[in-house]
Amino acid sequence: MAERSVLITGGTGGLGTAVTATFVEAGWRVVAPQRHQPTPSPDPGPNAPVRLVADLTEADDVARVTEVAAEDPQAPLRAVVNLVGGYASAGLVHETPIEEFERMLTLNLRPTHLVTRAALPRLIEAGGGAVVCVASRAAVAPFPGVAGYVTAKAAVLAFASAVAVEYKSAGVRCNTVLPSIIDTPTNRADMPQADHSRWVAPTEIASVIRFLASEESAPTSGAAVPVYGRA
Repeated sequence: MAERSVLITGGTGGLGTAVTATFVEAGWRVVAPQRHQPTPSPDPGPNAPVRLVADLTEADDVARVTEVAAEDPQAPLRAVVNLVGGYASAGLVHETPIEEFERMLTLNLRPTHLVTRAALPRLIEAGGGAVVCVASRAAVAPFPGVAGYVTAKAAVLAFASAVAVEYKSAGVRCNTVLPSIIDTPTNRADMPQADHSRWVAPTEIASVIRFLASEESAPTSGAAVPVYGRA
């Protein structure tokens, strides 16, 4: 029986699938909300993720998801992994409509803020825990054409740093991983001529995230961890 729970957002994506599997294998109780109704598994197994439908840009849905994540007294909520996000290239700053700029902020920053805000009291009640956020190397090394994405991921990094400072005395740590290009089927399809061997595998990032969520990384908070592979 699991002794601790983790709330993983974006758990069905290219990175999220690997992260969810890593926590399940490590014996965590995993709660993984998703936007659409999950397909029933014929044999979910005793430690299968708890899946429920939610829009994590809506505060009411986030509150409901957090309640589920913290409802098992035998497996208190001890970690939150914020994976929800998205990428878009909309041109140079003067070419990018404000609506597209704001969409990047909504997609990348709003769920991270709402979920973390809702989970923090639960983590404190459980005696402490960890929050792991996902930014991007672009947050510290921008490239042209993606100002909305760069700004949103930089904001995620700044937000995580603020959480780390504010909740240090409560025993809650907050760290951020900064991937380069993740080796997912979608990215391979979008960039077929790239050297995929230089990209970072989802399973490699998942191992780092699990470490940051565990007591093994207890002295570490406020870190921005590069997970670039060889890219």
